[in-house]
Amino acid sequence: MPDDFERMWSDLAPIGRSSTSGGYFRQPFTQPERELADWFRGQTEARGLTLEADDFGNLVAWWDPAPVDNGAVVRDVWAPHVDKQGPVGHGLPRTGAVLTGSHLDSVLDGGAYDGPLGVVSALAAVDELRARGVRPTRPIGVSVFVEEEGSRFGLACLGSRLAMGAIDWDRARVLRDRDGVALEEVVEGGGPGLLAGVETFVELHVEQGRDLVDRGAAVGVASEIWPHGRYRFDFGGQANHAGTTRMEDRADPMLTYAMTALAANKQARLADERATFGRLEVTPNGTNAVPSQVLAWLDARCSSESALAELVETVTRQATERAERDGTSVSVTAESVSGAVAFDPSLTARIAADHEEGDWPIIPTAAGHDAGILSAQGIPTAMLFVRNPTGVSHSPTEFAELPDCLAGVHALAETLKRLAT
Repeated sequence: MPDDFERMWSDLAPIGRSSTSGGYFRQPFTQPERELADWFRGQTEARGLTLEADDFGNLVAWWDPAPVDNGAVVRDVWAPHVDKQGPVGHGLPRTGAVLTGSHLDSVLDGGAYDGPLGVVSALAAVDELRARGVRPTRPIGVSVFVEEEGSRFGLACLGSRLAMGAIDWDRARVLRDRDGVALEEVVEGGGPGLLAGVETFVELHVEQGRDLVDRGAAVGVASEIWPHGRYRFDFGGQANHAGTTRMEDRADPMLTYAMTALAANKQARLADERATFGRLEVTPNGTNAVPSQVLAWLDARCSSESALAELVETVTRQATERAERDGTSVSVTAESVSGAVAFDPSLTARIAADHEEGDWPIIPTAAGHDAGILSAQGIPTAMLFVRNPTGVSHSPTEFAELPDCLAGVHALAETLKRLAT
């Protein structure tokens, strides 16, 4: 028999966990993340689900409707249908399929719940439906998308973008990680097709904020995803001696960067938007040297696409003006920009309404998700959120209470029942 929610969560807890910070390092195509993928393969085998994969590393485990003979179900058994290593490739389209799931990779030193909660909950929801004797009339798939966080190759939701054809392989294959390794060196190319026949996608995720805490609700439904982007700022200057170079003789790009970071913070606060410089690379990175170059990455998220464009434009203008005063240079490259996503309103309302505890709240999010990619490509999509008691995410202290996690499993099972029967 397959593992239950608590056993699955316990099995995942030590994989990729830092012994010092307690955070997780589950970057794509590294040993911890591949171990998680193997764990998923084992769980799908234990449930008798049909596992399919594409050349990028995305996985989908299918619970297909049992055949019917004169109105009687003739098979819905828990028997393995796939080799534990799993096939590479995908089968025939599953017309009208309902897809759920999430991702297993993490940000650097991230939390346990961002991503894996959606995968574990999806498997547990299938278990709940089977235990209740629910017989889906549509295929139900549990997905694991690779490189959702963009923590290794810099482009968030890369796996789902490739699966949906939102980015082609020729552009993706040359993406490089911080060590200079290209994507094509760690994974084969290919084309989309794994999700052929998917009609609806529902992703469960830990909430990355405190909205549900403030509402006193264990579960909520997403209304939209804010537009967001990642921008690389290249600040150039002149390397020099930290002791002998007079302050007025310096062309120090670190000063230009510092002012830019403060400007981004101020502009975001004034507009009630989000701006974060969270990654920095300094050359030559010496204690006793004025740097010659500073690379800094801005993560910007806003309530509208026009607000996002205005925020980035303002920060860029202020950085340029400061560079002129410092005798430095600055250039800005948009590495990825995702537009606003409004989830299907009728689907959202259908999922949120008429529950024993009342309607589930409908809330926005400023975090990006695979659900946003599928929605932008025309698949009706919804998201369920599970309460986060502190609101902290992308951190070792990210957390959700077990009763709320189990409430999320039940909510997802109810949602899948509504959509697939």
